[in-house]
Amino acid sequence: DPALRHGAKHLVGYVGVMGNQEGLSDLLRAVHAIVHIHGRRDIRFVLVGSGPELPHLLKEADELGVGSFVDFTGRVSDEVLTRTLSSCDLCVNPDTPTQLNSLSSMNKIVEYMALGKPIVQFDLHEGRVTAGAASLYATSGSSEDFAAKIMALLDDPVRAGAMGEFGRRRVMDSLSWAHQVSELLRCYARVRPRGTSARLIAEHVGSAPPAVPD
Repeated sequence: DPALRHGAKHLVGYVGVMGNQEGLSDLLRAVHAIVHIHGRRDIRFVLVGSGPELPHLLKEADELGVGSFVDFTGRVSDEVLTRTLSSCDLCVNPDTPTQLNSLSSMNKIVEYMALGKPIVQFDLHEGRVTAGAASLYATSGSSEDFAAKIMALLDDPVRAGAMGEFGRRRVMDSLSWAHQVSELLRCYARVRPRGTSARLIAEHVGSAPPAVPD
């Protein structure tokens, strides 16, 4: 949807909860660096989602002088979300470097990859495991490096396109439910309470049970 760009050449997207651990203040500081330090007026940001930090983020965006470059949509329908992310040139994950974030698989990363979008994120363990070559990894906690990675990727559409295609193929060939269900069932089978059959577990998950010996 070209209207989402508001005349800008590039559109960068985010989707997720807006809380302290999502690092969106770091993202806004990266936007400030892009706009006011590097003088880029051709990049717009759209942040989809809501949460306890949203009122503070709206205020912070204005204080940093980037309110006119960032659109906060709040919660939206699946159709609007898909249209919005599909319209972006790249997507971001500024999650704060914490042990929880480092060890968690984030839905947003796989959603970006499924839509063929290259990613910029901080260098957290599970983010790298999930995205691999579909992402650039900024130095954890550095808004300046995060900004640099965004600009570098937007200015190299060939590289960005290859990264997006890698991510899409990775979801289709490895990370989608069709490939992951057997691994999940194996995990359940190993820890199931005594007397609970693998077939009963499979019926709840909605798939055939794995071949795991009792």
